[in-house]
Amino acid sequence: MKNKKERFYQILKDLFVGEAKIEGKGGYINLLRIKSKYYEKVKEEIDKEIAKVKARYPDFEEELYDKLYIFFKRYISESGAILFNQTPFHNNVYEKIYTDDDDVVLFWKTKNLYYVKTDRVFKSMPVEFDGLRFFFDAEEVEYKKNNEKREVMYELQGIENGVIVFKVKYSERGRKTNTEEILKSLKRAGIRVSEEQLKDAFRIFEKQSEVDYFINKNAREFLKEQFKLWLYQYLVDGTEDWSKERIDQLNILRNIAYKLIDLVAQFEEELVKIWNKPKFVINSNYVITLDRIAKHGEEGLEVIRKILNHPNLQEQIREWKELGIVDDSFRVEDVLEEDRLSEEYQFLPVDTKYFKDLELEIIGLFDNLDQALDGWLIKSENYQALNTILPKFKGKVRTIYIDPPYNTGSDGFIYLDRFSHSTWLSFMYDRLSLARGLLSEDGVIFTSIGDLNPQEGESFRLQFLQSVIFPKRFGNLIWKKRGGIGSFSEKNLTENHEYITVFGNEKSFIYENIITEKQKKEYKYEDERGPYKWMDLLGPSQQTKEKRPNLNYGIIIDPNACDIIGFEYNQNGEKNENCFLVSTLILK
Repeated sequence: MKNKKERFYQILKDLFVGEAKIEGKGGYINLLRIKSKYYEKVKEEIDKEIAKVKARYPDFEEELYDKLYIFFKRYISESGAILFNQTPFHNNVYEKIYTDDDDVVLFWKTKNLYYVKTDRVFKSMPVEFDGLRFFFDAEEVEYKKNNEKREVMYELQGIENGVIVFKVKYSERGRKTNTEEILKSLKRAGIRVSEEQLKDAFRIFEKQSEVDYFINKNAREFLKEQFKLWLYQYLVDGTEDWSKERIDQLNILRNIAYKLIDLVAQFEEELVKIWNKPKFVINSNYVITLDRIAKHGEEGLEVIRKILNHPNLQEQIREWKELGIVDDSFRVEDVLEEDRLSEEYQFLPVDTKYFKDLELEIIGLFDNLDQALDGWLIKSENYQALNTILPKFKGKVRTIYIDPPYNTGSDGFIYLDRFSHSTWLSFMYDRLSLARGLLSEDGVIFTSIGDLNPQEGESFRLQFLQSVIFPKRFGNLIWKKRGGIGSFSEKNLTENHEYITVFGNEKSFIYENIITEKQKKEYKYEDERGPYKWMDLLGPSQQTKEKRPNLNYGIIIDPNACDIIGFEYNQNGEKNENCFLVSTLILK
C-alpha cells in the first residue's frame, strides 16, 4: 500500500502523464509526451517547497501530502484533463447558479473545457487463451488527429518462442486485416488457430479503455476557485480550535497548492494557445467550370487549350465519368468548336489538382478571386476550420446548416456517435459559439437533430444550448422520416420525425410585404393570407420519388410571410390532404 507521499506524487504524475499511459504516434500524443517530461520539473519545484516545510514542521509533512492528494484527486481525469472528476456530492459546486441576467442557466461538468477528441488508449499487451499465446505491439499506432472514426488493423510480425506477434495500426485508405493470409501463415508455421480464435484475440486486445481528451480553458482560475471552496469548507466544518501554528500550516498548504496550480496552469495555457492558433492551409485546389474561363476571351481559350492538351487530362476525364458528368462517348476534340467553347461541354468543372502547373495561370484570369468564388469546401477538424476562417468571414455569413452527430450511442456510422452527454455539449458549444461569430446581423443557423428520448439523444439539450448561444429562437422545422404513425417498442415510443432547429440574430426574420410583378406571375395560388406557390421538397439523401415516396413533400412558399407547410405525397404523387404544420417562418 502506498504511503501518503507516494499517493500524492502518483496523482501529480497522473495529471501530467495521465493514468492511461499512451503508446504510439501523433501530434496530440507528442504534446502529451512533452507534458509528461514537464512533470519532472514540477516535481522538483514541489520537492523544494515541501523540504522547507519539513524543516519547520516535521510532523506536518504527511498531512500536507495527504491534503494535496485529496484535493487534486477530485479534478484529474484518466487522460490528465483538469475537470470535475471525483468531486463528492456534498462538494458538488459546479457553478454559481445565481445571476442577474438569467434565472435558469445550463451547466455541465465539462463546460469550461475544449473537447479535443475521443480515442482508444492502446497499450502493448499479451493475450493468452485456449493454450494460444499472442502479443500485440501498439508502439507504432498512429493516433487519430481529430475525432474521425477509424478501424484497427493487424499485421502478423512473426512467431517468437511460440508467441504470435502482431503489429497494431489504424487502418488507412480502407485497408483491412487480411485474416485469411494470417491463418495461412500460421498454418505454414505449424500453429493451429481457427478464424474464431483469431477474432477472439483481436476482441480481447480491443477491450481497452476509450478516453476523452480535453484542454481546460482556464486551469488557473478553475483550480484556485475550487481550492478556495475546498479550504473554506474544511475550515467551516472543523470542530477544533484553530491555533496560530495550525493557521500557519494551512497557509503553507494554500501556498504550496497555489504554486502547484500555477505550474500546472503554465502548461495548460500553452495547450490552449496551440489549440486556438489559426491553422496553416497545407494544400488548396480550385474547381472552375470552362465557361468561367472562356469568358476571358482569347486568353481564356488559350488556357482551355493547354488544359485539353495536358498530360493529366485523362485523370480529370476519369473523375468526370465517375461523377456522371460525361460518358464513354466523350471526345476531347468536341470541347472546342472552331475556337469556341461548345454548348454541350461549357460547364465541365476543371479541378486544378490535376493541373497544378497551370493553376496560377487559371486563377490569374480573375481580378478578384474571392468575389468570383461561389463557395468554399474545407477539409479539416471543424473547430479548427471555423476558428481559422473566423477573421475573414466574421459577421458575413447569412445562412449556416449543420448536421452534427445525434449522439445515438450507435457504432453504425462512419463517424463517432457515442459521447457522454457532457462531452457532446462541450463539443457542440465551442463550435456553435464560433458559428455565431460568423453570422451576419440577419444570419440564421439550421441544425438537424433527432427526436430521441433523453437517455439516447440530445434534442432538448441542443435547444437549451442554442438558446444560450444565439440571441433568438425562431422554432423548429419538422420532417417526417417514415410513413404511417411510427411503431411502438416496450420501453419508449418510436418517433417518425426529426427536427431542424432554427436560431439566429434578432434581424434574421423580417416581415416585408413586397410582391414584385414577377412574383405575381410565379405565386399564382391565393388564400386568406395572400398569394403563394407550390414547390416539391425531397427528403434527405433521396434523389427520386420512386426510391422513398414517403420522403417527398410539398411546401407552400408565401412571398409575404413564407409559411412552410408540408403535405405528404402518396405512391402516385398525389397530395395527402391530412397536412401537418412544419413551422411558420417570416423570412427576409
